[in-house]
Amino acid sequence: MKAAVLAMGPTGFGVLGAMGLALSCGAAGAFVVHVASSCPLTANGSLGGFDLTVAFNKNPLVCYDPDAHIFYPCDGGLLHGVATFVAFILNYNATWVQRAEARRQACTELAAQFWAQTALRRTPPQVRIVPIRISNDPDTVRLICHVWGFFPPAVTIQWLQNGLVLASDDTELLPNGDWTYRTQTTLRASTAAGSTYTCSVWHSSLEQPLQVDWSPNLSPGMMAQVAVAAMALTLGS
Repeated sequence: MKAAVLAMGPTGFGVLGAMGLALSCGAAGAFVVHVASSCPLTANGSLGGFDLTVAFNKNPLVCYDPDAHIFYPCDGGLLHGVATFVAFILNYNATWVQRAEARRQACTELAAQFWAQTALRRTPPQVRIVPIRISNDPDTVRLICHVWGFFPPAVTIQWLQNGLVLASDDTELLPNGDWTYRTQTTLRASTAAGSTYTCSVWHSSLEQPLQVDWSPNLSPGMMAQVAVAAMALTLGS
């Protein structure tokens, strides 16, 4: 019998043995057998189906039909004979059908909980304004409003000058690795004293807009802190 690696627990050795016996007469070398199941959710969070597959070297070999409660060969190539034999073994042992049904039941029970913890959750954004000096224009500064860590992705950002709404560029949403999003928008602002610029962020997680102000009257110490924060944001993204 050829060498094998099992990724489906000790109860799967019967299937592995059947595969090994079926493949022992061929030229197959080491192989990996694993069981994969999935239950996709629809756009409203309801269960969209259930799939369970016994895979051989990452290729589907035997699939489960949840309506008929049987396993069937889903490999129509060179291993179709092996797939038919393995499907017969799985259907002969009621434990495998029970295991498949237990996984489908788990999907049904956990779908609502998973949906609530992911798609329906509300994570408020964080906001920071970073000023960038323009070397050839000392009377103008480029303000970058960084908005990050929010979910769902829908967000509205406005620039205000002394409380009056200004036009701003469209923002591009970028996903983070923790199911949150980030974006930024820029504004050219005057360095003349007397104006306060505000980045106002509207998001479904907030009861009122989150607003952060910037003024050209910042002290050198505050400017240094902003510069450090800008570097941290750049490195963090």
